[in-house]
Amino acid sequence: MTSIKQSYQGSTLKLALLGFGLFVAGTNAFVIAGLLPDIADTLGATPTDVSYSITSYSLVVAVASPVVSIVLARVPRSLLMSAGLIVFAIGGALAASSDSIGLFIAGRTLSGLGAAALVPTATASAASLAPPEKRGRALAIVGAGFTLATAVGSPFGTLLGGSAGWRVPLWALVGIAVVLAVAVPLVVRGLPIGHPVSFRRRLAPLADRRILAPLGTTLLMVAGFNVVYIFSSAVTEPSTGGSGALLAVLLLSYGIAGVFGNLAAGPATDRLGSRRAAIIGLSGQIASLIVLTFVEWSFAATIVVFAVWGFAAFAIAVPVQHRLVGVDPESAGVTLSWYSTAMYIGIAIAPPLGNAALALGGPAALPIAGAASTLLGLILFLISYRIRNGSRELPASGS
Repeated sequence: MTSIKQSYQGSTLKLALLGFGLFVAGTNAFVIAGLLPDIADTLGATPTDVSYSITSYSLVVAVASPVVSIVLARVPRSLLMSAGLIVFAIGGALAASSDSIGLFIAGRTLSGLGAAALVPTATASAASLAPPEKRGRALAIVGAGFTLATAVGSPFGTLLGGSAGWRVPLWALVGIAVVLAVAVPLVVRGLPIGHPVSFRRRLAPLADRRILAPLGTTLLMVAGFNVVYIFSSAVTEPSTGGSGALLAVLLLSYGIAGVFGNLAAGPATDRLGSRRAAIIGLSGQIASLIVLTFVEWSFAATIVVFAVWGFAAFAIAVPVQHRLVGVDPESAGVTLSWYSTAMYIGIAIAPPLGNAALALGGPAALPIAGAASTLLGLILFLISYRIRNGSRELPASGS
């Protein structure tokens, strides 16, 4: 018992370091959107061509995450994350120094391979760095990295790129990744090593509908969020008049509220349980996106909606992850690698989904498409609790 308690000591610093790793990976995923015109200009390409780098990055992470979990299960987690950060940095350096669109996309793809080793491993490690009754808080601390990537990393990277050139924020991410590659194995020690299992066993979570349904929820929720976030300039043009500064204010309100939503999600999940906490978050995103279609003419009202949306959107991930881990705690690493896959597929399909919505109904159709996608995700999440075949989910404290 004493050794178990000692393994949790210093966990806050370890979790924060892992969260910082996710911050780098998340910023790398989102910052390109704000730099598209400048990158296209420099590389002699179109913004559409450059946007393919977002898709390639996301799809590589989606496909490679479960493969890494399967093939490299016996590699110590700290070493695996460090190696992932190094690969991420090499790919980032290639993209930042590229002089052609092909080389740029190749660098982004290589960065995606590094992120595939980092993201699911960091998320799975979070669950092992805290006792069961504090698992939600641990997941929230690490998950805050993605929240801060949206709230701070992407806007600041766009601002930095606009003033100093698009290569500067990419080089900054490379530098941070190198520092983390050294720090992680020095600080994050004593993580459990996965037990060797067959390839079939690694794929087993996909045969469990209790796991498959929340993974579908993740994909649909992330797609619904990104449909509006990626095309936010078009959605908010009636209230911002096309002003980039006013749009930045909206995104800042979204991001700041998202930080608080993520931090609140951990305690809420531990207290209410993953089902009720996720229902609240998903319902909040659905309601916010629907309301957005009615207040788009008012900048003040849009700020409020963006803040509520941000709080709700970033309160969803923790209870969904908690549910996935609770179904089969012993396979948390593999299961959460599939969570990563679902999340990045959601990012990858958001642009075509958004373009389809624009073609059908213009900018006003984007929030409706996002709300519809999230609603389907909520339905899937509720279905997962109606499937009863020996679920081993740990009860939330206080419930």
